[in-house]
Amino acid sequence: MAPAIAAEEGGRQRRAGTRQHSLDVTAEPPPDGLPGDTEALLPAPARGCRAELGSILLLLVLYVLQGIPLGLAGSVPLILQSKSASYTDQAFFSFVFWPFSLKLLWAPLVDAVYVRGFGRRKSWLVPTQYVLGLFMIYMSTQVDALLGDGHGRGPDVAALTVTFFLFEFLAATQDIAVDGWALTMLSRENVGYASTCNSVGQTAGYFLGNVLFLALESASFCNKYLRFEPQPQGIVTLSDFLFFWGAVFLVTTTLVAFLKKENQELIPAKEETKGITDTYRLLFSIVKMPAVLYFLSLILTSKVGFSAADAVTGLKLVEEGVPKEHLALLAVPMVPLQIILPLVISKYTAGPQPLNTFYKAMPYRLLLGLEFAFLVWWAPKVKQEGGFPVYYYAVVVLSYALHQITLYSMYVAIMAFNAKVSDPLIGGTYMTLLNTVSNLGGNWPSTVALWLVDPLTVKECVGAQGHTCATAAAAELCTGAGGSCVTTLDGYYVESVICVILGFAWWFFLGPKFKKLQDEGQSSWKCKRSN
Repeated sequence: MAPAIAAEEGGRQRRAGTRQHSLDVTAEPPPDGLPGDTEALLPAPARGCRAELGSILLLLVLYVLQGIPLGLAGSVPLILQSKSASYTDQAFFSFVFWPFSLKLLWAPLVDAVYVRGFGRRKSWLVPTQYVLGLFMIYMSTQVDALLGDGHGRGPDVAALTVTFFLFEFLAATQDIAVDGWALTMLSRENVGYASTCNSVGQTAGYFLGNVLFLALESASFCNKYLRFEPQPQGIVTLSDFLFFWGAVFLVTTTLVAFLKKENQELIPAKEETKGITDTYRLLFSIVKMPAVLYFLSLILTSKVGFSAADAVTGLKLVEEGVPKEHLALLAVPMVPLQIILPLVISKYTAGPQPLNTFYKAMPYRLLLGLEFAFLVWWAPKVKQEGGFPVYYYAVVVLSYALHQITLYSMYVAIMAFNAKVSDPLIGGTYMTLLNTVSNLGGNWPSTVALWLVDPLTVKECVGAQGHTCATAAAAELCTGAGGSCVTTLDGYYVESVICVILGFAWWFFLGPKFKKLQDEGQSSWKCKRSN
């Protein structure tokens, strides 16, 4: 069930080629003298955060900009659902969310190739944001046609998918550059503020691109809460929104290009200076280790049981009449919970066996999948002429809050385990690989779950003898003969049950083996590499 500001498990990862630092996990510094352990050092004396307030604000702005295309991409499935797009189309569009899970594939390139005179991070940040800004402005002239005119022409899902996949790819590339720049833009004493800029900025950007956009785009929301006289459209359209933020991207990028200089007085870490080929060889050598390979195979299959609940529930609620802007706004009360939960859960995952928390939370999250299916079934039963009663929304918010507790329990546990087993000599690359695969383990089941909804749904033609609704063509013939297609078995409910069964099977048979990985010695996780 994915209202707007839901946490992405393993969503934003450290780029390859940088060692672990305060943005990831607070840990004791490694002993001096280990090869490859020299971190970028600032020769300047200790500085207070006020002395670097400008740099902190710049990082915050860059992370806000990064969240805008992510939020917009997250709003498109709800718009498509309100236009009666098929779940096969939704599955195809879900590939848009894959670049952040796959950015490890091109992160070494971003780290290694740059124009020294312009700056290592600006060499990628500036052109990437310029392309994003220009692309947004261009798409503002095309997106209305891509979404369909509402007069017989439906959305062009293929074009929308390509468009927003490029948005996400560029945002992921910008993320790699900003993450790297954050480590050198701030002094060592203040680098911890980069993590705050990251979480606050990206959440704010996602909120602007998703919740705020969906609210202002909705005619019913604007007429009810923001206008004195009703209008047929919302205050803004997607084309307006794209044009505005495209202009903001261009102006901001120009200011950064000419006014902000990179610190060239840094001593690069040994690992950061590794070539592209060396980084890819290192990744391959990590994957070949038996313990790592077994862990990756388990984590890639561990989230199959949640796929129907996480990927389809929100769309089903929109299909049942819940306004998409209301669904997005329901995520707002979750923000304080999402801030507090990692702090509370980390107390239970800080020990030697963090995966115990993952194992204990999993059955509760699986059962919530059935509860989400109940919410979808319940929606038409309580729907009133003016919408849905307050108590229905209250139950949805409570259900989502419980879901967040189980989700964060599993997410924080995996992050803690990844930090625990990562080889400290290659912590950045190692942890990025583990986190990336963990995130991919949530993406592919969601795509499959969306794709299977339509094939698992059973419909029959009512009012026209001799016709069926087995295919789209047959459904058209049924409608043309004066009949209508009525759903007799919704594939979402079938999927929900199957996913829960598969999830409990994983928990029962593979869960104990997953926990046993904690008993592996440290040598099982250490990677042998040539210097």
